[in-house]
Amino acid sequence: MQGGRVNEAVEVTVPMLVRLSRDAASLPLRAGRILAGRGGDYQSPFKGRGIEFDESRPYQPGDDIRNIDWRVTARTDRPHTKVFREERERPVFLWVDLRPSMFLGTRRCYKAVAAAETAGLLAWSAERHGDRVGGVVFSEQTHHEIRPERGRRGVLRFIRQVVGHPAWRSAEHRGAAAGAAGRALMRLRRVARPGSLVFLISDFRGLDEQAWTEVPRLSRHHDVVMIFVHDPVERRLPPPGVYRVSDGGGEHELDAFDPSVVEGHSRRFEEHLDQLRGHARAAGAFLITCSTGDLPLQVLQTALMTRRRRS
Repeated sequence: MQGGRVNEAVEVTVPMLVRLSRDAASLPLRAGRILAGRGGDYQSPFKGRGIEFDESRPYQPGDDIRNIDWRVTARTDRPHTKVFREERERPVFLWVDLRPSMFLGTRRCYKAVAAAETAGLLAWSAERHGDRVGGVVFSEQTHHEIRPERGRRGVLRFIRQVVGHPAWRSAEHRGAAAGAAGRALMRLRRVARPGSLVFLISDFRGLDEQAWTEVPRLSRHHDVVMIFVHDPVERRLPPPGVYRVSDGGGEHELDAFDPSVVEGHSRRFEEHLDQLRGHARAAGAFLITCSTGDLPLQVLQTALMTRRRRS
């Protein structure tokens, strides 16, 4: 289903995403110093090479015995535990979905626009923290793979790939091609270095079994955050009436006078959201929901602070 009103954003521009640079300063991507195994201290969710050894300190009650530094313990004849910290340079990968279902919007913008804004904010935040930015931007027919690069130049390169993707302007790139999301996840897993911070930005519609097996594989070696972008009309149909909608290939009528149609529509959305929550739990990923009627900056500020406290 595609839709949009005249006053809604239906595409993005480079200046539009560059202007997000200042807002991104308020996003808490960094975890800070990590005290391994000490009760009450922050425990990093980052995996693999996302953390590195910092120092050893005397063992304290409640420390995880798996983090005991046996060499220092043997040398000093006193138990010591290892202290880790987050790597100063950590790649941030952004997986941005521009498949046909993302070109729907009944409020502020298309889902694809909200996804691009979200990715832009995260890219600028990563740049401010000294992280390299890379990712995969894909549709059913075309995908762009962006190798991680540090600094403003890396973010601008990523932004140009998002803005320049043919899905924004060419209807022929909105045809059906099964498995596009799974292939894009597989490519992301192959290029992402262990310990990376990975954001999957999508409505997660129509993902096949292959795609869902890739998410836990990513989570084994990366810190994964799933950002579910949806439009309010997907959760609840508009007031009773007959609406003409398009899927990009033809037009259809939607009868919102029928209570069974309205109830079934809402039920399918909740089932989809429940499935996403289940996939996130199974993969150890953090799930964020973002409506096209929301401002991505506010959604990310709240969600990332919540994630940081839970971690």
